[in-house]
Amino acid sequence: MTVKTRPVQNKTSETTPEEKSLWQRLDRWWLLFVGVVVLTLWLTQTRPDPYRRILVYLEDGLRVTVGVTVVSFVFIVLVGLIGGLGRISKNPLIKGVASVYVEIVRGIPLLVQLMFIYYASPIVIRGLGESLAKSWPAMSARLIAIKINPFVAAIVGLTICYGAYMSEIFRAGIESIPKGQMEAARSLGMGYLQSMRFVVLPQAIRMILPPVGNEFVALLKDSSLVSVVAVADLTRRGREFMASTFMALETWLMVALVYLLMTLFLSRIVAYIEERTNYSR
Repeated sequence: MTVKTRPVQNKTSETTPEEKSLWQRLDRWWLLFVGVVVLTLWLTQTRPDPYRRILVYLEDGLRVTVGVTVVSFVFIVLVGLIGGLGRISKNPLIKGVASVYVEIVRGIPLLVQLMFIYYASPIVIRGLGESLAKSWPAMSARLIAIKINPFVAAIVGLTICYGAYMSEIFRAGIESIPKGQMEAARSLGMGYLQSMRFVVLPQAIRMILPPVGNEFVALLKDSSLVSVVAVADLTRRGREFMASTFMALETWLMVALVYLLMTLFLSRIVAYIEERTNYSR
């Protein structure tokens, strides 16, 4: 006598993104973002003085914060790409220079780097100009008269600091691609640069999109440090409003809410990108 058994269904199998319901696919952290939006609107509507007045005062500082972050991030990606390629280079000199840059910059706090670039680097440049006074008087005069623009100093400081961390992200992303990809590209007659450009880097960029997005969110928050080099960003404008009105609680509550709105929104975008890249794998 034979007993017929039904095949056991695997209940632990994962559902595909298409099989998930709308509620399952919804990132519920968006509810926190909506909650912060509602709180901000409620404060500005129920107590326009001081909260709406603070928000209007912070408007130009918000534009400066976004501008510094976006412009710096473009240069950070370029520096990170160059530094990452340098870190995996077979040339000892190039690899050594890239490695020294990464190790030194990562060992110095961002605030110290910003203050050195804005306050100390002009002294170094003027000293160089004075040493060239006899041999190149025209160049010496330009160097002695040089002044550091606060906006430029902020972008340079953020680029140098975050470029080191981005270099490590690019290095890890490139090294995560199987070596067979490079060998296959070279066997098709491509040179090293062509293989890196058309085969390795496109795959590496897809791998590093989530950590790059997280670096952008961290950069947005750390951009508040540029207020120490006379950049009228969101934090500096908040400090100016507090100094003129002595409303410390209301001012910094509104500044915190604005930062929180931006970081929550960007974090959800990064999470969405990370989810999509995981599906593609």
